[in-house]
Amino acid sequence: MKEPFRAFRIHRDDDGIAARFDDITLADLSDGDVVIRVTHSSVNYKDALAATGAAPILRNYPLVGGIDLAGTVERSDDDRYKTGDAVLVTGCDLSETRDGGYAEYARVPGDAVIPLPAGLDAWHAMCLGTAGFTAALAIHRMEQNGQEPPNGPVIVTGASGGVGSLAIDMLAGRGYEVVAVSGKAGAAGFLQDLGAARVIGRADVDYGHRPLEKTQWAGAIDNVGGDMLAWLTRTVDYQGNIASIGLAGGHQLETTVMPFILRGINLLGINSSATPRPLRLAVWARIAGDLMPRNLDKIGTRTVELAGLPAVFGQYLRGEVTGRTVVDIAGKDSGTDKEPT
Repeated sequence: MKEPFRAFRIHRDDDGIAARFDDITLADLSDGDVVIRVTHSSVNYKDALAATGAAPILRNYPLVGGIDLAGTVERSDDDRYKTGDAVLVTGCDLSETRDGGYAEYARVPGDAVIPLPAGLDAWHAMCLGTAGFTAALAIHRMEQNGQEPPNGPVIVTGASGGVGSLAIDMLAGRGYEVVAVSGKAGAAGFLQDLGAARVIGRADVDYGHRPLEKTQWAGAIDNVGGDMLAWLTRTVDYQGNIASIGLAGGHQLETTVMPFILRGINLLGINSSATPRPLRLAVWARIAGDLMPRNLDKIGTRTVELAGLPAVFGQYLRGEVTGRTVVDIAGKDSGTDKEPT
């Protein structure tokens, strides 16, 4: 396939980071065993940081953006895949050191490729994407560490974002009592529809100041970091698990060893990009099974075509997006775009 195709690439020059549409060929893509005809991708906060240069995400330039992709195998030098197989890739250094999903074709290592789970099409797979995989990985790790619904409520911070909203849906489906924390005043109804039993405004959180505060939660999934994560360490109950995913509120963690020693809490770091393949396959199997969100069509708040990407990134950086944005690379979903909520 030597004909040029459209790609959204991120460049760096003397003036800084610049992202634009380029016409490229397969020869321009990162090496790999499997060529995929991409039909869908997604937008994550990390994609917005990379495309705008707001954070140093990329380690090579230029690169095609997009940390997620779904589509069909065009050709493969890996015997595990054949032409026409429906597949997905999330993380695995896409849009960091390798060309990502914002193009009509991608070339990736065979170990990065996940067969599309039964019951999912490409749109729904990308509505999940890295956000869904991260939420499921957090729950999986917490449950490996003893988290169970009878233990008590699980709090989810940054609840209206992609990871947060999917985590709420997955947890509620598993029978957990879920408490959501959100900075978006109008998101309460949306979060309750997903299964949150209670919604707390971020501005209403009383962080306290003592090394140990009154216990309130059996576990937590934190997308914020900073003061929010420090507060969680002081308020999670005995042997509770905190899955640390994001740092939108800051990368510093001001706490003491007392919650870890006296209450035995567990702080679990969640790195979805570098997850080993066996665990990646196991988590995707759970996503297609007991962790399948019940409200995925509500969480996928809009679909945009490839050409519409540049207008989306600023909304993510300003915290204006609720739910998930799917990117229709192939244009098959034209006319079905959903408006943001």
